[in-house]
Amino acid sequence: MPRDHGHPGKRAGGKARLCTAPGGHPPRPYGAAVKAIAVTGGTGFVGQTVLDVLDERGMAVRALARSVPSDRDAIEWVAGSLGDAAALGRLVEGVDAVLHIAGLTNTPDPADFTVANVSGTASLLDAAKRAGVKRFVFVSSLSAREPALSAYGESKAQAEQLVSGSGLDWTIVRPPAVYGPRDRDMFELFKSARLGFVPLPPSGATSMIHVDDLARLLMALLPSSPRVHRKLFEPDDGRTGGWSYGEMAAAIGEAVGRRVFAPNMPAPLLRGAAGLDRILRGNRAKLTADRVGYMCHPNWVARSDRAVPTDIWTPSVETREGLRSTAEWYRQQGWL
Repeated sequence: MPRDHGHPGKRAGGKARLCTAPGGHPPRPYGAAVKAIAVTGGTGFVGQTVLDVLDERGMAVRALARSVPSDRDAIEWVAGSLGDAAALGRLVEGVDAVLHIAGLTNTPDPADFTVANVSGTASLLDAAKRAGVKRFVFVSSLSAREPALSAYGESKAQAEQLVSGSGLDWTIVRPPAVYGPRDRDMFELFKSARLGFVPLPPSGATSMIHVDDLARLLMALLPSSPRVHRKLFEPDDGRTGGWSYGEMAAAIGEAVGRRVFAPNMPAPLLRGAAGLDRILRGNRAKLTADRVGYMCHPNWVARSDRAVPTDIWTPSVETREGLRSTAEWYRQQGWL
């Protein structure tokens, strides 16, 4: 992977470089403005939207990437990975807060989840502590609520335990199903809906959130305050009770202009489909046995007792409209 040995990061744009103070800085008081942020996962689906928002707000951003993008001049990039201690040290030096978005969501080898999601988080926490950074916002997953269902969920639950036991000023966010431009996971449902057929897990319900709303939430959580200090939140689109799987499929069908047939498939059939997807797409398979494990759980609805206080953040994207605009983005990109 590329390495940058000469300086903390790469910036090609005209903005001032992120200034760093050797040895870190004293603890930040509640409400103090966050001016410099370290971001992981900035090249992923959620991370790209977060970088868009940070750039719009003119904030100093340093982001970690295995391969430095050529189209993000306003970002100071650090070439490396969560397994690269030197890169992590450069990433967090002198920043006010760490926003940890990076995470492995799909792999044919469940052991990879531990390496990426658990060990990677541990390494980042260690780097933040050594640099004197106190504020740490971690993007987890609702799957961490049921760790026994999947290796992915177990890895996110273990990462949450590391964060909550770190002694830092942390906030954990468990997003539900995230959709929006650039997403390739929910895109599979849009493709199926365009054909008029959306196979679903056994009966259940899920919450949803547009990536723009999630990005705004993460921005709102960066400044420390007693109301977010060491708190765990489960945000959603504001729909009480979430969406039944059938309602979600119908809404996606509406977004692509099709009335869909959306049968609930039994778990054994989904496991068989996962095996077939592995044969057909190999390591690129979207439906894995691990995913089937948590897909078949009946309740992925965000808990109301873990809602974000409304004076801090509220969702603004109505889901049906968000799905329509997402479908239009897919069309514009030639995906649909």
